[in-house]
Formats: sequence, C-alpha cells, structure tokens
Amino acid sequence: MIYRYKTQGTCAGYIDVEVENGVLKQAVFHGGCNGNLQGISKLVSGMSVDQLKETLSGIRCGFKATSCPDQLVKAVEAAIAQEEAN
Repeated sequence: MIYRYKTQGTCAGYIDVEVENGVLKQAVFHGGCNGNLQGISKLVSGMSVDQLKETLSGIRCGFKATSCPDQLVKAVEAAIAQEEAN
C-alpha cells in the first residue's frame, strides 16, 4: 500500500512511500530538489526500515531542524503505524 505523508519544514510538499515486510519498496518525493530527491529515492529503495532510520534520521538541511531524508524516515514510520492500526 502506498502511503502519502505531508512533510513539515522541507521544500518537498509530500512523500509517497511503500513499505513491505520491513523494507522500503519505493519513495517518491513531490516538490523539492528534483534531481537530488530522485537520487535519494533510488539509493534507499530496497533498504530495511531499520537501516533507513539509522542512516537518515536527524539529517538537517542548512538551518532547518529537518531535511527531506529525515522526513522520509518520518513518512516510513507513519506508514508503518497506519498499517499496524488497520
């Protein structure tokens, strides 16, 4: 199932993620730095959720308290929580 996450504090407006059996299948960023975010999406596809969290959590963009990679972690966590609630 694809989950749409509304980002906070980043140029990307939202992220569509698909997580299956603890693995990120795909991430699609909408808005933001298109080339960079396409690259991040390709690099993290197939990564375990645990590895994704360890690698991307807490990354900041300039003076901001978050970044698109950090928001991706939050999107994956929200998708998992939504799946568990269903």
